[in-house]
Amino acid sequence: MAQLVLSELGKVYSDGTRAVHDLSLEVRDGEFVVLVGPSGCGKTTALRMIAGLEPVTTGTIQIGDRVVNQVPARDRDVAMVFQSYALYPHLNVYENIAFSLRVRDIPKADIDRRVREVATILDLNEQLRRKPSQLSGGQRQRVAMARAMVRQPKAFLMDEPLSNLDAAHRVQVRAEIARIQQSLATTTLYVTHNQTEAMTLGDRVVVMRGGVLLQVGSPQDVYDRPVNLFVAGFIGAPRMNCVAATLVEPEPGQIELCLGGQSLCLPPATLHQRPGLRRYIGRSVVVGIRPEDTEDAEITGEITGSTISSVADLVETMGSDILVHFPVEARAVPAIPATPPLAAGRAGRDEQSSLLVGRFSPRSHVFEGQRIRVWVDTSRLHFFDPITALSIWH
Repeated sequence: MAQLVLSELGKVYSDGTRAVHDLSLEVRDGEFVVLVGPSGCGKTTALRMIAGLEPVTTGTIQIGDRVVNQVPARDRDVAMVFQSYALYPHLNVYENIAFSLRVRDIPKADIDRRVREVATILDLNEQLRRKPSQLSGGQRQRVAMARAMVRQPKAFLMDEPLSNLDAAHRVQVRAEIARIQQSLATTTLYVTHNQTEAMTLGDRVVVMRGGVLLQVGSPQDVYDRPVNLFVAGFIGAPRMNCVAATLVEPEPGQIELCLGGQSLCLPPATLHQRPGLRRYIGRSVVVGIRPEDTEDAEITGEITGSTISSVADLVETMGSDILVHFPVEARAVPAIPATPPLAAGRAGRDEQSSLLVGRFSPRSHVFEGQRIRVWVDTSRLHFFDPITALSIWH
């Protein structure tokens, strides 16, 4: 095991495309770090440079106590698990797992011991004599992981290993990856575009966009304190509702948030937590409302200054909760401009109207077309500068 240190790592292709910009990151010994971001953000390129599969343009990669920029991939002592299983179809499971040990001329008795140890950890003992074609997708991915684990590397590099699995297998294998990493305590860098995987697996999460590192922190920190509008919109499902609003102070010490013709009263603690908001009184801000910070006011009991009046446009029953789409007269601000904003609506709403999403309790009996009052937890609102898109704190 060893720490992994990236210092101002950069990648520029021959056509001038810059895939990674000055990426600096330290993955501590035994830590599980997840690189997350949309497709094309540079996360897989960074992983391939660490593995030695892509040459480094600028910066350094240090594994343990040595810089490995010029070290061939086979000598870096890292194991990579790919999106595709890349198993040898003519070899059985035992032979696939043992392959990398055999080419290194490890004694046969040691190979057998190590193969059976990882097979036990990954519950593959019953499949050792089967061919990959006889396995399920989840079993194949476990074989690919076993092949990496058996090498006992200094670090694991995982490139979207769950993307080819169906939903049920994805949850199962995700739990197995977390359990295995905790038991082995091997330094792990995991790449995914799936923010659920990032939040459930990582000790720390690294959010990237356009080859640039935007934020590093624990999953809860990134969720609670996103540095900008993009991170806020990317982390969380359903996506955060982001709309234009105005801060006003009708009376000294009383701050209200105006959304169209409606207003929400902000608790006094808001300005203590975010003193920078005072500069925005009388000005526009972007407010972020997570769906899980809303509720049917009929259940919470109507609280003055904390509700929005609307009409249920669409109701999606999920079993454990209900997703209610409802319009407000406020301009939608897409957190991720490359994709259509959630507030685009189903029937081409004008730009001064937004369709928000609330996550209601299953005890709510809201139906489409019903007039509703939506309770908003105003203590958990997020605020962003409309020009820089940075989160407003100090």
